[in-house]
Amino acid sequence: MKKTITTLAAIAALAVAGLAAEAAAEWKKGSPVRIATEGAYAPWNYTDSSGKLVGFELDLAVDLCKRMAVTCEVVQQAWEGIIPALQAGKYDAIMAGMSITEKRMKVITFSRSYAATPAVFVVKSDGPFAGLKAAVDAVTMDKIDGAEKDAIATVKKAFAGKTIGVQIATTHENFLNEFVAGDVTVKTYDTQENLDLDLQAGRVDAALAAMSYWKPLLEKDGGKGLKMVGPGFTGGPFGNGVGAGIRQEDQALADMFSKAINAAIADGTVSKLAVQHFGFDASAKN
Repeated sequence: MKKTITTLAAIAALAVAGLAAEAAAEWKKGSPVRIATEGAYAPWNYTDSSGKLVGFELDLAVDLCKRMAVTCEVVQQAWEGIIPALQAGKYDAIMAGMSITEKRMKVITFSRSYAATPAVFVVKSDGPFAGLKAAVDAVTMDKIDGAEKDAIATVKKAFAGKTIGVQIATTHENFLNEFVAGDVTVKTYDTQENLDLDLQAGRVDAALAAMSYWKPLLEKDGGKGLKMVGPGFTGGPFGNGVGAGIRQEDQALADMFSKAINAAIADGTVSKLAVQHFGFDASAKN
């Protein structure tokens, strides 16, 4: 009996492997891969003056689809509901500055990461928080040492009783809720653009987002009068870099994305696109 069960298990394993291979083959035959992006998180993804979707992830998607030898279609999807719509089959992948976190991995899978960038606070450059500094410039949330604990305490003390804005359903909101909520008021926004408007108008005291978002903005008129302060935060609630989100049952597609991303990192394409759009190399290194 044991031998029979072992044999059946082996047959089942081969069947699963065969199905995965067939799924990959279907994608390679030219089945279109539908990729969703928010279109409101420059320079990762946004719409230009003509309404065309552009940005780092749009250029990267074109490159990856060529490497995977598939036809790709990019669709715009609001950030709220972007994962449920993926699960419902509205599209096949998400490339929208989405961090790879344990919480998200419970409902979807990811390709390997293609970019990584710290989270940073931004305030008015002529405001009371413009001089905010901490004992360290970088805090890794996976394993917080004494100096990093002090840095978090410095941030909490500086913003105590104030309002910090953040885009809803992001790793940045998760961080604020876990580490500073109670000391500050966390105000959420449907888009980063709406948060920026309130920050400029003084309706929030600070905002938290990725440095790859802030740096290009602060170099343009839209970021005039704003300043990055405090340490940069990575790891823990911020996840393990940014990758393509894919349905769990489509692991073959996730593997295809990962293989293409590995190649794009190895030949310097991701680094080149990151410098072009962010002004610094935010490409994933491992």
